[in-house]
Amino acid sequence: MRPDVDRPGRGRLHRTDWMALLSGMLFIAVGIIFINQPTVDSLVMLPIILCGLGFAGLVAILARVIRR
Repeated sequence: MRPDVDRPGRGRLHRTDWMALLSGMLFIAVGIIFINQPTVDSLVMLPIILCGLGFAGLVAILARVIRR
């Protein structure tokens, strides 16, 4: 699998890594929540983080299947 695709006249285009993008957005959102509401219980955030990472993994698998 090539990490990038040559496009004549426009340079190189890199494929989006959906797992990294969604995981990064999840951790940024969790950080913002903890900064704004420090009273949020960690036991509430743990399932949210796990479900978010599971969703990011599912999107990454679907994106890989669709690309082929």
